[in-house]
Amino acid sequence: MPPRLNKRQLREQEELQALKTDVAPDAAPAPEQSESSGPSPVAPPKPAVGGFAALMAGEELEDDESEEVAHTPSSKSKKKKKKKKPATPAAASSPAPEAADRESTPTAELPQAASAPSGPSKKERKALKKQKAKEKQIDDVDKALAELSLKYPDLKQQLASSAPSSSPAAARSLAALLSVSLQHLDSEAELRKFFGSKVISAAKSGSPSSRQSVTQRSNLTRPKPSWWPAQLREGLSVRLLTPEEVEASLRRHGWQPLHGEKLWTVEYSKKYRAVTFEFMRTVMSGDPEGFYQLLRALPYHADTLLQLSEVYHHREEHSTAADYVDRALFTYERGFVGAFNFTSGANRLDFDHVENRPFFLALHRQVTDLQRRGCVRTAFEFAKLLYALEPWSDPHGAALHLDFLALKAGVTQWLIDLWDVFESELENERKDGKSPYLRRLVPNILPGIAYSHALALFIREESSGDKTHESSTEALKAAIRDFPPVVPLLSDKADIALGADVRAHPAFRIHPDASMLLSDSHAIFHLLSHLYAQRASSLWKPAARASWFANAVTAVYNTLPTASPAPPKPFFARFESPALSWSVYRHVLVNESTCRSLFPFVPRKILDARHVACDPLPPSTRVSEYDGEFFRGVEDVLAVRPRSRRQEARLLERLVPDGALRGQLLDFWNAHPALAQRFPGGIVQFAQIAEQMPEVLEDMMLAVAAGGGGLDAPQQREGEMPGGMPGGQFVVDFVDPGDVEDDEDVQELPAPPPPRARVEEHEEEDEGEDEDGEEEEVAPLPVRFVRSLVNRFWGGGTGNAANGSSDEEEGQLRDTGGVD
Repeated sequence: MPPRLNKRQLREQEELQALKTDVAPDAAPAPEQSESSGPSPVAPPKPAVGGFAALMAGEELEDDESEEVAHTPSSKSKKKKKKKKPATPAAASSPAPEAADRESTPTAELPQAASAPSGPSKKERKALKKQKAKEKQIDDVDKALAELSLKYPDLKQQLASSAPSSSPAAARSLAALLSVSLQHLDSEAELRKFFGSKVISAAKSGSPSSRQSVTQRSNLTRPKPSWWPAQLREGLSVRLLTPEEVEASLRRHGWQPLHGEKLWTVEYSKKYRAVTFEFMRTVMSGDPEGFYQLLRALPYHADTLLQLSEVYHHREEHSTAADYVDRALFTYERGFVGAFNFTSGANRLDFDHVENRPFFLALHRQVTDLQRRGCVRTAFEFAKLLYALEPWSDPHGAALHLDFLALKAGVTQWLIDLWDVFESELENERKDGKSPYLRRLVPNILPGIAYSHALALFIREESSGDKTHESSTEALKAAIRDFPPVVPLLSDKADIALGADVRAHPAFRIHPDASMLLSDSHAIFHLLSHLYAQRASSLWKPAARASWFANAVTAVYNTLPTASPAPPKPFFARFESPALSWSVYRHVLVNESTCRSLFPFVPRKILDARHVACDPLPPSTRVSEYDGEFFRGVEDVLAVRPRSRRQEARLLERLVPDGALRGQLLDFWNAHPALAQRFPGGIVQFAQIAEQMPEVLEDMMLAVAAGGGGLDAPQQREGEMPGGMPGGQFVVDFVDPGDVEDDEDVQELPAPPPPRARVEEHEEEDEGEDEDGEEEEVAPLPVRFVRSLVNRFWGGGTGNAANGSSDEEEGQLRDTGGVD
């Protein structure tokens, strides 16, 4: 006896019987409908399946509509469906083997199969629904694009022209070449290879350190224990430029977009911007002491650190100058969090934003200092980082360091690979004027790179045993034809003998300045020739290289033009732009100490313009600079804000932990009201100045105590000591500051209240202990200085007590030594 069917099964059976007559003519066009509906995540129905499959296809729509209503089947029905799911004959949702079995099932079995509940599962129906919605959305987009292409026929061509011009393979090759090795950013590791770890460790242990802070992690520097404790970002953060900003940057420079690059910029916090405003005011004032006040407000302020580094560099205190550059690099590195990775070779910093330019300057100064110390491998890695941050305008001329540092560091293959990346595109540009790097600075157009590339090929051939040197000789001849001014300069610097007829050729004429040159690009042409000969001459001095160079010059000089040589076309086209020519001028200005002889090639308008060391020669395409618009709405971080009595007492307690010494300092402050005119911040500012400038403070206190110094000190009465102290023997009392403030009838020189012997007894007991533990005491205020200074002005009572003098009366201190 067959099982009893429920209502749904009966309805399905009735519909099946009704559709049997209609399925046959509708079975043929089924594949066309499936094709027109687009791709589907499930298998397409087979045309050989009987009418039941067509019935299921019709019921899918009904089930989808019922799913949109609140459909919550019971757990019992779910279990029933799970049991009968393997027997479901739906061809659209079953695996391939089961579909093959159903194809072989005779049509006579269809009524029996229809008795089981069928159809795709809930997840499959949802997936099918999402796919149909996505297809509909794609169809709408295609339709809109088709309408736009009819309305605007040039739109498709414009979209094609705005696509990235560089290939992904070239972008990956360049990113691999510009990626930075973190292990080669450690100058101490390079010094250990030269001198040994024992020598470097001994040198580090001999250097004094005034602080003992937690060691911070850094890839660009080695944080020292004497550095200030660092927060996470120190007011700096980094963000990715929006597509609109990237497009605006491309328009400013006239560039085409490249594949695989990301453009970033640094942002200042509100406090950091306010400190930068005070920094610019200090720079314009010309007072270097103001920089130390800024460091108290924000210890890790990159502009202030770089400015102090420049101050110490002019004093020839190179180790201190390098330390401040390290701190500036550490400041920016703390802000590089998130997706920005400066070692990948694909992330760029927009030099047009003023917030990024201090990091470029810090890297440039680090490169020059590492060369001074002889760390050429580390200097090469930092120069590569500087170049990778903005290779297309090279704002600080990093390629002018890389051309000779690559050879000195022994990474000749890197230089050859860099040349090969751009050479094919540069050849296309020479032929038809089309290149993805059009108006971008490529290293192959620089004279130093061209000559160093030939020398790198020569070194590689020497190491491989190739004595013919065919490829290197051809590369050197090409460099001589493109950049003939290098030949006489390099031969003079490297002591390479050339024939008289060779030296007399007009192409080898030496120009000492730009007075006889036609344009700025011609001046840069000769400036770069002088610069390369000055820096790389030692690389060409070995006898084999000198002979090879002389033979190549002799073989090619007859083919050179007899007139004054003109720069190659790609060189001339790029350096006519101010953005790229200013990069060379900026490089010369930053390296003023070694490049001063090249100043005659720099235009007078550049030299006469007003520059600041923190932002030398801002770019012509700049978006922002330190001006009124940038500092709009900033607060005065150095303004003296009123503090409550409790706040001032708490700050003073942190500055001077010793209670007895703090009481003496308060008494001296209260006894000389004229000090408040010099220190608007109160006694807290007075104590902070003692830490930074003890000599200035001592002179000021002497002037105050003497009644001079330009302050409105009280007039000296007859029989009194200078500073308002009575003559002869007098009693000094340390009045509690709270008592003085609460008394409204305090006179200008108050009469001494009852003496406090407790303070003096505490001073006698603890003075010896303080003397022994002075070196281990960690306090912002130099306690020994303040104690000696206060004792000096207050008559040396503490010193007498420490010496155990017994001629004092009980409860009071007598000044027997007078004032120094």
